[in-house]
Amino acid sequence: QVQLVESGGGLVQAGGSLRLSCAASGISFSISAMGWYRQAPGKQRELVAAIGITGSTKYPDSVKGRFTISRDNAKATVFLQMNSLKPEDTAVYYCNAGSYVSGNYYSTNRWGQGTQVTVSS
Repeated sequence: QVQLVESGGGLVQAGGSLRLSCAASGISFSISAMGWYRQAPGKQRELVAAIGITGSTKYPDSVKGRFTISRDNAKATVFLQMNSLKPEDTAVYYCNAGSYVSGNYYSTNRWGQGTQVTVSS
């Protein structure tokens, strides 16, 4: 049974930082691409970072230079370091185990429960 458990969310002031973690079990983590998504109220879920099995990464322009995704295969954990946070980064953040092909991340239906990130102005 696949389990993805996110942690590290919270309330932070604009300009602050948070580090999210996602612990995975029930999957072959070292051969799984991983992605972080977020969903704000009334908006669609969007990809904010992805990492392939070789360490290749992908970010949308909205977070590029502020967010960094990394992975620790020994701990089957993926991280999202978020710096210079803005109020528009407020959302529930989810991790996903998917695939990464030709620079594109493809999500699957393997999701965590999400962790709330709130950035105050």
